[in-house]
Formats: sequence, C-alpha cells, structure tokens
Amino acid sequence: MGADYYKVLQVDRNAKDDDLKKAYRKLAMKWHPDKNPNNKKEAEAKFKQISEAYEVLSDPQKRAIYDQYGEEGLKGQVPPPGAGGTSFSGGDGPNVFRFNPRSADDIFSEFFGFSSPFGGPFGGMGGGGGMRGGSRFGGGMFGDDFFGSPAMHSQRPLKAAPIENRLPCSLEDLYKGTTKKMKISREIADASGKMMPVEEILTIDVKRGWKKGTKITFPEKGNEAPNIIPADIVFVIDEKPHDVFTREGNDLVMTQKISLVEALTGYTVHLTTLDGRSLTIPINSIIHPGYEEVVPREGMPIPKDPSKRGNLRIKFNIKFPTRLTSEQKAGIKRLLAP
Repeated sequence: MGADYYKVLQVDRNAKDDDLKKAYRKLAMKWHPDKNPNNKKEAEAKFKQISEAYEVLSDPQKRAIYDQYGEEGLKGQVPPPGAGGTSFSGGDGPNVFRFNPRSADDIFSEFFGFSSPFGGPFGGMGGGGGMRGGSRFGGGMFGDDFFGSPAMHSQRPLKAAPIENRLPCSLEDLYKGTTKKMKISREIADASGKMMPVEEILTIDVKRGWKKGTKITFPEKGNEAPNIIPADIVFVIDEKPHDVFTREGNDLVMTQKISLVEALTGYTVHLTTLDGRSLTIPINSIIHPGYEEVVPREGMPIPKDPSKRGNLRIKFNIKFPTRLTSEQKAGIKRLLAP
C-alpha cells in the first residue's frame, strides 16, 4: 500500500487548492532539512514526501489518477482520465502515464520563489549560515512578511469555476442504483491551438441509496481556453417526486387512506416496493389518528452499507363519515358502550 498523500499533508480528501497550499507551506517550512540540523535524515525523508504529496494533489490529472489507483497506479501504467478507448499496454509508449516525482528542492523553490530561506545551499541540503539573524523579508524568519511575499506566488493559470448540473433521479433509480449517460458539448484546442467543439458522453454510476444533493465531479471537462484550467463538471443528484413514497433520511414513508370501519376492525396494506416486489402487511391493532405502522428494513439502502436498509413507515388518513342516521348512532353506542 503506497503513501496516503492526504494524510501526509494533513488535509481531507475534498481539500481545495488553497488548503493544499496552506498545508504545504506550513509542513515544508517545518521539515526543511536546513531547519532540522539535529535530525536531518528524518527531515529529508519527510520533506521529500510532503513535496511529492503536494505535487500530486495540486495537479488535477495526477490527483484523479491517484484517487482511483493509489500511489502504485500513479507510478505504474495507468491511463490518464478521459482517455476513452485507448488501449494501455506495457512498455514506455506514448499512451502510458508515468509519474516521476520532481525533486523536493525544485518544488520548494518554485512555490516560495527562491531556493533556501535558511541561508544554506538548498540543493545540497547544507547546514547553511548567513541568515542567522532573521529573514531577508524582515520581521523574523517565519513571520507574516515571509508568507505574504509576492515572490512565493508563481504565476499559475486560474481554474474556471465548477459548472453544476441537476441530475434528476427517480426513487426507483436511487433504490436500485443505475447508470446514466450524459452528453456534454465542450470546446477543446487542437494541435494548432484553434478551438473546436466536441461532444462527449459522461457515464455516471448512481449508487444504491444515494441522497439528493450528492455530487459527482468530472475534473476539467469544461471548455478549454488559454491560461485557464478548464472547469470541473459537477452533477448534483436530485430526487423526482414519487406517487406512493416520500423519503425521510433512509426511511420511506407512505400514507394509506382508510375508512373509520377499517381503522376500527382491521386492515391489510397491499403495496409494490420500489424494486417491484408485492408486500402484504396485515394490521390488527386499532388504527387511531396519528398511528404509524413501521415495517423494518423496507426503506432505502444505506449508502455506506447498501446491504442494510432504513424502515418503511405507513401512516393513515382515516375518512370519518360526514353524518350518521339516528339508528347508526344508537347502534354504535350500543356496540362501543363501556
């Protein structure tokens, strides 16, 4: 099992570019070998790992491959995302994606805009002198001036804002899981730099139990443009209304209309589940206003463990008679008298 780059940088898996920069800035300064003369070997190893993690997670293509295949896949033979039907065979042909980490020194100097803030020869990880008294930016070696220096911000292309699209799904889709194919049109640059429109099919695997608001991201599938990193395309799950069931968390809720006689004398609910099974649920209790029958494990699959399900809750709408004859009233009194 390879290194967990997210743990190395102490960020979560949804970390944005700014989070990665802050994490790298803090950890690279902490573990720079010139700052750790007493445990230089450990510092060099950590510094290299921090730099490698930052290089991968700050690059959308490398990050997508790492998320799917891990470190071994990233450094082995894995197709880059969006490669379509290209076949990926062994060897070092043009279709093989290989990630060779750059040196930690190069990444540090590119990020901060200079080689070593500690005065030592950065390339050789030397002990270094010359800046013992403080930072060349004034205020202390690790003061705000250092972190705020314009020199450290390299000119990187801006990323376009994500493009969100609703993805309406029926309760049946979310109950059973499904695959949806979405056609998108985008502009890409050809070899000469000229923009040309292309159409692409994106495949979305809707998992069992997914909820409204779940997001599926396709990195950099927006329009290409000079000096702009294409936008991510994001599909947001929406839930279509259902004729019988509503969803509350992982539970399914339905309301059954019954007469007062049925409420008092017993009722059997017949229903078809979202996966097409017929259920028969006899109710022998007296059904009073507010009564709810709970059928365990007949709700929605639970996303983290689809083998488990929420409950089905049946509510009742009791139709009372609008009027009774005097004979009916007398009969009811006689039957229900305490």
